[in-house]
Amino acid sequence: SCTVKTCWMRLPSFRSVGDALKDRFDGASRVKTPNTDLEAPAQRNDAAPHRVPRRDRYRFQLRPHNPDHKSPGARDLVYLDPSPGFCEKNPRLGIPGTHGRVCNDTSIGVDGCDLMCCGRGYRTENMFVVERCN
Repeated sequence: SCTVKTCWMRLPSFRSVGDALKDRFDGASRVKTPNTDLEAPAQRNDAAPHRVPRRDRYRFQLRPHNPDHKSPGARDLVYLDPSPGFCEKNPRLGIPGTHGRVCNDTSIGVDGCDLMCCGRGYRTENMFVVERCN
C-alpha cells in the first residue's frame, strides 16, 4: 500500500487575525519623511531604462515623529497625519459629532458614556413608560 501525505494551507481564525491587526493598530506610530530623500533617482542615458531594484524602490527613510521613539520596523503600522477627532462636528469631513447622542452609562465599549461624551460629562434620565400589551 502507499501512504500519501497531504498538507493543507489554512487561514487563521477571523478572531485571531482581527486581534493581531488591533494590536498593530494600537501600537501604530506617527512618522515623517524628510523632504531631501523624496527626490527621484537620476536617470541614466542608456538605451534601456534604468530599473530600480524592488527593495530600493522607495528610497525615503521613515523617521518617527517623536525623536524619542524607535524607527518603525517592516511589519509595523505607521501613519503620517493623526485622525480627525470624532467628538466635535465637522461637516467638511462628514463627522456628525457626539453631542445629543444616547449612550449607555454601564457600558465600557464604544457606546459607553465615558467614551462617547469625550470628557464633557453627561446627564442621566429615568423614564417611566406605560405601554399596552396585546
